[in-house]
Amino acid sequence: MTIVNRIEEVRHRMFERRMHALIVGAALLAVALILGIIIAVDPSASAVQGIDDWWMRQMIAIRTPALTRIAKGMSMLGSVVVTLPLRIVVSLVLAWHRRWLQLGAFLGAVITSELCIGPLKALVDRPRPPNPMIATTGASFPSGHAIAGAVSAFGLVVVLWPASSRRLTAIGCAAAFAGLMAISRTYLAAHWLTDTIAGVCIGTGLALMWPAALEIARERQGRRVALGADPPPSSRVVEEVP
Repeated sequence: MTIVNRIEEVRHRMFERRMHALIVGAALLAVALILGIIIAVDPSASAVQGIDDWWMRQMIAIRTPALTRIAKGMSMLGSVVVTLPLRIVVSLVLAWHRRWLQLGAFLGAVITSELCIGPLKALVDRPRPPNPMIATTGASFPSGHAIAGAVSAFGLVVVLWPASSRRLTAIGCAAAFAGLMAISRTYLAAHWLTDTIAGVCIGTGLALMWPAALEIARERQGRRVALGADPPPSSRVVEEVP
């Protein structure tokens, strides 16, 4: 590996502490799994329904025409009409710059997040909140918009911003966007609070786990290649003896 290639690798490293990112991602997915199990036991009156009912009352109490427009705008940003073109553009940019590891991480997170929405909704089969302010389809848990918002926002940050302290601002923006998306869905009575919490956990967890896992795999592969190409000095001495 040349010095230039090494510099490029460091510059576009997605995580400095890959195992930490992997653990955090797995923990977030575990939170979503636990919520799903709790709600699936009794979808109509789960152990967390009291919290969801309280939150819904707070959302109804603060409704104004201006906030409703903002919430509906956030809902549009989380729809496939916006997310699909954005994901395609990002994928093409990464492919153009030959950032194959970043491309694999981004596509892996996005595809697995989309694939899990339908089966989870069918398994938990939670009813939607009453009187939603927008059209809804399917079961309530988890929130597809919350998943899409979180995996897209955090996925973009991880694959486009190299790991450094300067990435903290972008991470903050991604967290704010994912949070606003989740809140907007509860404001519009399209989802319960715990639906959106699980959605954010799933989207964020996958956005962290895929790049961390791929970088760990690349690092281990690099070590194996290096050991195979450059055997220990003792081995070379033995081979040179006639």
